[in-house]
Amino acid sequence: MSDRLAVRKTYKLYVGGKFPRSESGRSYVVTDHKGRFAGNAALGSRKDARDAVLAARKAVAGWSGATAYNRGQVLYRVAEIAEGRRAQFVEDVVTAEGVSRSKAESTVDAAIDRWVWYAGWTDKIGQIVGGANPVAGPFFNLSTPEPTGVVGILAPQSSSLLGLVSVLAPAIATGNTVVLVASESRPLPAITLAEVLATSDVPGGVVNILTGRTAEIAPWLASHADVNALDLTGVAEELAVSLEVSAADTLKRVWRRTAAEPDWTEEPGIDRLTTYLETKTVWHPIGV
Repeated sequence: MSDRLAVRKTYKLYVGGKFPRSESGRSYVVTDHKGRFAGNAALGSRKDARDAVLAARKAVAGWSGATAYNRGQVLYRVAEIAEGRRAQFVEDVVTAEGVSRSKAESTVDAAIDRWVWYAGWTDKIGQIVGGANPVAGPFFNLSTPEPTGVVGILAPQSSSLLGLVSVLAPAIATGNTVVLVASESRPLPAITLAEVLATSDVPGGVVNILTGRTAEIAPWLASHADVNALDLTGVAEELAVSLEVSAADTLKRVWRRTAAEPDWTEEPGIDRLTTYLETKTVWHPIGV
């Protein structure tokens, strides 16, 4: 009989392509669906949120300036790496959500397929939402989409992997960088995803993942002047109202669900691809 002790994982944040501990040194207990101990996750703080926003801002120019085709290749690489860690994702989803193994397997497969789906849209969305506009005059009038910038995403609380991918992938597919707050009670799939991102081709700072109390971190993202948009998918109604008010001070674009959390297993549409895009219109005289 072996007396070897297994190596226990220390769950950390993911900021700027690295895995720092929370600057506060705090952590909180994560339990499985039966209330049993599953691990200690880093309890992100205001300073961690500020560091993540700084990393995301530094990454905007390089990521938004990359070709759409290149971004598609990077997202597809995420799917490749995730496929190789499928078994770990399945274990994380079973632990976090308490579903059967077959249900967890289908959830993980759907999450991986969603990366592939959004990867295919990176070089096509511009043709759908942009183009030449008819005008009354001797001018070319061309509209083209551009990323909004740094997006703060409060991930779904119940769908710890598929819902997370469904809100994260479209934001970065269109050239935005992201500070994401993982599900508070089910953070393990997000932490595993961070490890996938770190070993794929996603540049450091494009995706930053914080764990901790959503109600504690979210107000700092809502009020931060360097965050351009806010996705309130994973917050309760009463908190969403106060975050909207705070976000208004810096004129953030805010996406807020108006009903119950959506069924993430449904086929995605392009609505989330266009949520964090701005339209730039250019006029040019004909014949000049």
